[in-house]
Amino acid sequence: MTTNIGGKWPRNAPRLALAIVLGGLSAPPLAYANPSNEVVLVPPGNLPTLARQSGEAMFLHDTIGGRTLLYVEQREGAQLAIFDVTDPAHVAGKGSVQLDVVGPYDFLADLGKRGELVRYRGGQGDAVLDLRSIPVLLKVPGLDTRNSTILLTDDPSRLAGRAVNEAVGPITRDYRVFQSGESPRDDRVFEVKHVRQEVTNPDTGTTFLLADNGLYLIRRLALEAAPEISSDSGG
Repeated sequence: MTTNIGGKWPRNAPRLALAIVLGGLSAPPLAYANPSNEVVLVPPGNLPTLARQSGEAMFLHDTIGGRTLLYVEQREGAQLAIFDVTDPAHVAGKGSVQLDVVGPYDFLADLGKRGELVRYRGGQGDAVLDLRSIPVLLKVPGLDTRNSTILLTDDPSRLAGRAVNEAVGPITRDYRVFQSGESPRDDRVFEVKHVRQEVTNPDTGTTFLLADNGLYLIRRLALEAAPEISSDSGG
């Protein structure tokens, strides 16, 4: 059962379109709200236990085997939680690993199957999160300096970043989630406070919101039905 977020969620609430409003002003909807699409908001309580913890940052990673994994940095960078989000209807917790870190960090750029380039906050240098086997954070000579790193690649999308204050971490915002009902009296607004980051999986249209109290999912059922998604995502 879907639980409430900042208000009471009706037991028989229809699966209807959602739009996101930031800071009281209209903004491009993260879930691409469309009344013809069915959209479902999934709170942390309906996800694996690790999703109910606060996180520092997150990123999506496609495996060689065709799965999509969501990695969430927790406990000031010392813990990396792993979720299989290949099928948004069956998000599976894949456990967590402990990392040897000097402090919290942010995910800087995609290194393909290798992993992710990360940057420590407070100007403590960059490192490589190697994902080829058990995730491990590697120090690379020349990266552990206060100079900025530019990833040499012919794919500009790998340089996509997000707003980060290196002294205190990602900039947080409060989100209002508007659920459009079948009639005006069915319209509802829910709050997701202190959102640190949002990422969207283009394969399924699922948007992930990382907030102080855990991980939220915004599912778009019409897009989930389009690709061939296997529900065998583990326990």
